[in-house]
Amino acid sequence: MTDRVRDRGVFALVLVGHLLVLYWPRAAGPDGVPHLDKVVHALVFGAVLWAGRRAGVAAWLLAPALVAHAVLSEALQAWLLPGRSGDLADVAADLAGVAFVAVVEGLRGGRGSRRERASWRDERAGSGASGGES
Repeated sequence: MTDRVRDRGVFALVLVGHLLVLYWPRAAGPDGVPHLDKVVHALVFGAVLWAGRRAGVAAWLLAPALVAHAVLSEALQAWLLPGRSGDLADVAADLAGVAFVAVVEGLRGGRGSRRERASWRDERAGSGASGGES
């Protein structure tokens, strides 16, 4: 199994988990733990961006999609899902998770894993010798 296939598989699993957390009819988890749901929201949205970047999904595409999904998911929870309610604080937590991962990715150079950055450098070095990009 190649690293890219593994990374895409991880992305798919994280995305399914993300959707289950957001759209399961009842909020899962123990009652009485203050703000645990906000931490979960930040983690699941940040995890999707992190896994998506590892799988090669462009941040410029994925991050705005996650921002839109943060708002949409709360609206759907408020209007369509029994036992769930929309919460602007959940949207803020979702956005915090996306922002955290985006900042970390930006500090790392924004090109995904070290393997991907090395591959990108190798491709760029090779394209100079061939006289153009493929």
